[in-house]
Amino acid sequence: MMRQRIFLYLFVFSALVALYLAVAGSRNLQERDAKIGSLEASVSALEDSVQLARLEVLDMRYFSLENNDDALAYYDHLSVEDPSRYIADKLLETNEIEGNNPLVPYEGMEGVFKINKIKLLNHRWIVADFSDGRFWGELLLLYELRDDLSVDFTLLDHLLYARSQ
Repeated sequence: MMRQRIFLYLFVFSALVALYLAVAGSRNLQERDAKIGSLEASVSALEDSVQLARLEVLDMRYFSLENNDDALAYYDHLSVEDPSRYIADKLLETNEIEGNNPLVPYEGMEGVFKINKIKLLNHRWIVADFSDGRFWGELLLLYELRDDLSVDFTLLDHLLYARSQ
């Protein structure tokens, strides 16, 4: 008789443990499903934003020597592996001259004006940013890469941003 009660108690205890584990497992499963749904929505939103970013990058690269086969064809006869990098390096070499960059038509107010960023639009034009550390502006340059690999730069237009305080 005592033995039957012990088995009965063990059976009831085992049933309660199994019921608890089933309810807890079901709750965990629901929480995980909710979290998976949330993460899937998040991933979908991120994939959409990545796609938009890719489209923006393609738009920004539209006016770029690297992506303009017609403009690059002008340099096929030269032995320059990366014309964009070569021309940008030649333009940056103008910064090595003592004082302001000779292509910047302004005198530096807080230092000397040097060219910082360069965007080669095609086989003829460059947009460049310049700064003296506090004041900045932009240049529109005409350039010509000659057969002897020298590069001539001509200033077409410029602007200096007014500093708002």
